[in-house]
Amino acid sequence: MKMHFCIPVSQQRPDALGGRYVLYSVYLDGFLFCKVRYSQLHRWNEQLKQVFGNCLPPFPPKYYLAMTTSMADERRDQLEQYLQNVTMDPNMLRSDVFVDFLKLVQLDTFSMATEKVSLDIFLPDGRSIKIEILTSDTAERVLEVVSHNIGLCQELLGYFSLFLIQFCKEGRLSVMKKLADFELPCVSLRSSEVENCKVGLRKWYLDPSLDARLMDCRTAVDLIYMQAIQDIEKQWAKPTEVQRQKLEALQKEDNQTKFLELAREVRHYGYVQLEPCTCDHPEPGCQALLSIGNNEISCCITLPDNQTQDVIFQMDRVKCWQVTFLGTLLDTDGPQQTLNQNLELRFQYCEDSHWRWFVFYTRQAFLLSSCLKKMISEKMVKQAAENPEMKDYSSFLPRKSKIKIAEVDCGFGTIKEDL
Repeated sequence: MKMHFCIPVSQQRPDALGGRYVLYSVYLDGFLFCKVRYSQLHRWNEQLKQVFGNCLPPFPPKYYLAMTTSMADERRDQLEQYLQNVTMDPNMLRSDVFVDFLKLVQLDTFSMATEKVSLDIFLPDGRSIKIEILTSDTAERVLEVVSHNIGLCQELLGYFSLFLIQFCKEGRLSVMKKLADFELPCVSLRSSEVENCKVGLRKWYLDPSLDARLMDCRTAVDLIYMQAIQDIEKQWAKPTEVQRQKLEALQKEDNQTKFLELAREVRHYGYVQLEPCTCDHPEPGCQALLSIGNNEISCCITLPDNQTQDVIFQMDRVKCWQVTFLGTLLDTDGPQQTLNQNLELRFQYCEDSHWRWFVFYTRQAFLLSSCLKKMISEKMVKQAAENPEMKDYSSFLPRKSKIKIAEVDCGFGTIKEDL
């Protein structure tokens, strides 16, 4: 699936010869990822061609005359579409020519040199471990270092990921984003502009039944056990009183296996909970608390009379969704570091045999979108395993998902996934 790349703003800069060039601000998952020139991206595309041939998406052509405003907007849109499409090929994502370029532009954008540093990685129980890495190490490499330090089996790395996590008052925490494999955690941490932001290790799957694949690795069990305890303490997972008493007894016995077996029966176990947000259902302006997991979006909605209503949206009824940035960006030398203050996610849902749109206004819209994509991919893999002769996986997926970023003044950018 496509990644959440967008280029909502660009700036003109003077060059050494007295001319001017355009610097494009590239955002990933709502955070400023890098600033690049067309010429840099053009050279990168030529390097990718040498490795992957003509399977690359179309790259916008060069202009040898001065660009009009409409031409500049068109190029920005085309570059945005190129970045979204080029990341769909998993082989390309893992290639050296792909990763090395993105490492370089991240470091250059935030004026960071490659050097040895100590980085704290926070575990699900709140403890941290200190690792020695390079500022140019990717999230994939950092995760490998962490797994080596704590003894996590290498074949299970795909079930975990690194996240930017904001530690709030009164012990609350908020997951801001999952770090892509090619992101540099040191750069992302410095550039996030999120107060009390840390890099944390968490499991990255939303189907609770996948716990079973980790039970033969002691370190993996320790991690999901820590996270289960934390999720219950943070009230992300919601046991009944009877379940809570049994879980507390098993925790005192340090019986992790039995604890996790019971935890999987707890409401919202293994879900990702977002910060309180606003929605348009059952009427505009209602407050909502979203929990995403196990192929559903679970919403606790506060009505105008302060009564609450639980609503569950099943993923197999979702046709498509889109994330839209509703604000404006500074077209100056210093665009804001994040797009997360004015975001909405709207999705088309089948209810009583009719399609209708539902909207959530949340700064975690990109994380919500990532969770929806994760649930779809897990369902696709699961059903493919159950139907090994079936080669067309499109029936497992919504017909279309798309991400629309910004408005006219900031440039349009739409990710369309025709599935």
